[in-house]
Amino acid sequence: MTLRLLAAVAESGSISAAARTTGISQQAASARMRALEQRLGIPLLHRAARGTGLTPEGAIAAEWAADVAEAADRFEAGIAALRGRRAPLRVAASLTVAEYLLPRWLITARMGASATDREISVTATNSTQVIDLVSAGTHPLGFIESPQSIGALHATMVARDELVVVVAPDHDWAARRTIGLGALAGTPLISRERGSGTRLNAERMMAEAGHPAATPLVELPTTAAIRTAVESGAGAAILSILAVRDDIAAGRLVQVRVRELRFIRELRAVYGDASLRAPELQRLLTVAARGA
Repeated sequence: MTLRLLAAVAESGSISAAARTTGISQQAASARMRALEQRLGIPLLHRAARGTGLTPEGAIAAEWAADVAEAADRFEAGIAALRGRRAPLRVAASLTVAEYLLPRWLITARMGASATDREISVTATNSTQVIDLVSAGTHPLGFIESPQSIGALHATMVARDELVVVVAPDHDWAARRTIGLGALAGTPLISRERGSGTRLNAERMMAEAGHPAATPLVELPTTAAIRTAVESGAGAAILSILAVRDDIAAGRLVQVRVRELRFIRELRAVYGDASLRAPELQRLLTVAARGA
């Protein structure tokens, strides 16, 4: 860059020293300076038998050239940083998977990672939206807990989960410990919103057994909100055993068994044809699938 050469002349005091600083020959440096003078239309160097130095105009121009060269260095460094910085890989997961399984999978997968591996960003949502995100290509990999169609996506089973009926200790069902499927299906439950894998699985299994579920008593957006409502005595709910195991053990909730049916479901990873090119995602899926 000729402006770097001009700045080097000002700093070193001669064109020969500037040529060495910039890594070019003295002849090439002299040719570049003459071309710059012609382009700018002002004399930058005074040439004499004892050496070459800057003219007054050249000294002023050299200060500006140094500023431009410094800005160019910052620009090049910034571009290099942008090239080196890669956006995190995005994974979508249903709430049960995101809260109770995915953290352990991520930690295990990270143990085999290298320093250059990309970070993984998790979007926690319901199963229907996970399928939408993976289908749209914004998230290369997703984990769902619902039995619904996944369209053109591919699926790998990664775990099995059981849904259980839970109530507060003072609920009528708590003393009985077991109920019939008809009684469960006919009772309005505290439920997740439509699109939730937990709700879809429970309603589908009851319908297939000949007992369509009643309209929910209330719909809540998170498992934590449902647990709180059930603990307060507001009603019964069907939730993953992963979400309520500690509450049952501590006596905050009581599990009520359904005589005619166990709610066993498969948790699946979903992805597109070309989604798993990143080794980080391949490693995560391998770790998750070991649980199956």
